[in-house]
Amino acid sequence: MSAASTDTQGQGAILHAEFAYDPAQRRLRVDYRVRNTGDAPLAVFDRGDRHAVASGRQRAGAVGAPAWKDVGDGAIELSHLAQPLPRPAPVSPPTPLALKLAPGAQAAGSFEFALPGELEPKRIRWCLGVAAFELDQLDMPQRYGEVEVWRASFALAQTQQRLCTPWFDPVRSRFAS
Repeated sequence: MSAASTDTQGQGAILHAEFAYDPAQRRLRVDYRVRNTGDAPLAVFDRGDRHAVASGRQRAGAVGAPAWKDVGDGAIELSHLAQPLPRPAPVSPPTPLALKLAPGAQAAGSFEFALPGELEPKRIRWCLGVAAFELDQLDMPQRYGEVEVWRASFALAQTQQRLCTPWFDPVRSRFAS
């Protein structure tokens, strides 16, 4: 299983991602680092949602499972993004959780994803949501070791920046240029 890496430059952030795909297991491993290159803190939406933590599907402070969608033509997009409030709103809404990343700081994470279905994907990409850290949009901080996680407003789903990797070809184990 060989790995490929890429860097994605955003406004105030750089995402470095390394993908390793195991075709026998149909499993993608993503190791990443996000660095705050701006002058203000960032909210990084890789910590899942409050409902997943409360229901025991996710460990508090850990990287959450990515959302995924088939975007057609053999392409799969994985994402860690703040999601808007579902309509109708559930009794226990999936309130986004965000890591607070100070200016100049870097955070690392990883996750594995077992690809659904039986067809081999032709290409895969991953998007990470980040937003300006504004105290009127985030509250209830909790510390888990070195990680500070905050509950985020659903409104941040509309204003977050999406840092997306280029498309990854799992057969050739490389990113599109």
